[in-house]
Amino acid sequence: MLEKRAARIVILGGGFAGIATAAKLERLLRPGEAEIDLVSRENFTLFTPMLPEVSSGGLASRHVLTPIRAQLHRTNFHLAEVRRVDLAARMVYVEHAILGKRERLQYDHLVLALGAVTSTFGLPGVAERVLPLKTIEDAARLRNHVIAMLEIADVTRDERERERLLTFVFVGGGFTGVEAAGEMVDLFNSVARFYRNVSRERIRVVLVEGGARLLPELPEGMGTYSDRELRRRGVEMVMGDLVAGADANGLLLKSGRVIPSATIVWSAGARPAPLLGKLGLPLARGGSIATKSDLAIDGRPNLWAIGDCASIPDEHGKPYPPTAQHALREGPRLAENIVRTLRGKPTQAFRYRAMGMMASLGARRGVASLRGKVLLTGFPAFFLWRSYYLLRLPGIDRRIRVAFDWTLNLLFPRDIAELRVYTRSAREDLSSMPSAEISTSDI
Repeated sequence: MLEKRAARIVILGGGFAGIATAAKLERLLRPGEAEIDLVSRENFTLFTPMLPEVSSGGLASRHVLTPIRAQLHRTNFHLAEVRRVDLAARMVYVEHAILGKRERLQYDHLVLALGAVTSTFGLPGVAERVLPLKTIEDAARLRNHVIAMLEIADVTRDERERERLLTFVFVGGGFTGVEAAGEMVDLFNSVARFYRNVSRERIRVVLVEGGARLLPELPEGMGTYSDRELRRRGVEMVMGDLVAGADANGLLLKSGRVIPSATIVWSAGARPAPLLGKLGLPLARGGSIATKSDLAIDGRPNLWAIGDCASIPDEHGKPYPPTAQHALREGPRLAENIVRTLRGKPTQAFRYRAMGMMASLGARRGVASLRGKVLLTGFPAFFLWRSYYLLRLPGIDRRIRVAFDWTLNLLFPRDIAELRVYTRSAREDLSSMPSAEISTSDI
């Protein structure tokens, strides 16, 4: 009698959702019951809530990265790009991220957890001119770019160009835009002293939001407080004006206003990974994959979707928000449903009520809404934000490193070393800058 082959579960994506699914599967599966394969183009998980602090130099980039191999112990990890998925043949085609070697992975269950990428909505000049803030490379690139702008502004003699170099525009009034703008103010307050010809008063931080208020998807009190606090700290607000495009001079708005700037940080939109649109699966608004309440894809046996790339209905039929808080809970439920399917048992719906939402505004200020009823602001909200996310950071070593970084920030100014370790696109940022007129007496 032939021995029954172990099922093969393939997870595409190494973010919060994919890792949470694999980790729970490792705990639930019996020996020999199934093999787990996880495919990710990076060998680490990025703790995205702390990304704005990396972009301002408040945290070392490596301290918010947790190696995937350190989190999973029974999962076969593939450092690879997903090139194609053949749903009919139940085959995934991947390419090793370093070697370029191609590989085929046969699956019995496939989990789509590929997340989302930055979207610039096809606006003219935006994709070529803005700096996204979605990945760890984006954050490091932004920090180095900001320091480079300060360096150039310090030696230019053209006052109009200096003004453009010292104007930093953030597009999008959601979590990322609000937190990144607040963190950047902290950076400038800390390092402006090192630039003799750059006064702190001349450094502008501008936040552009197309809607009527900040944090539009959250309780109104959170947006109101964030607006007031950021204005108090010198952030200029442009509300209710949509982006029309970008050019070499700066940001163009639908109202006709132009904001001259050499730095435009884009956090105004995201879309699911492009590969997902080629699979012929049911899509929800925005291009995410529509799932049933148990995270399965209707009409596609043993095919599941989770995280930022999935539209998962709650008990009222409204999609859950694509946040880390939800992804961390979706993963275990999906793992349970896969195991229940392997064992011939019915699946269960994903149901979760968010504990609350929080945002850090820099300068030891924050805003938090607990269960949509209790609103915390100022230092108590900031302390809650740091405490909660520090405990959620994977790995005790990472928590100690981040806590140490925070302690050092109380004692010393931010680092202004500009590391010129750029990708081609990052190098093009500086090469496309107009040459500043520099006097030898200024050097």
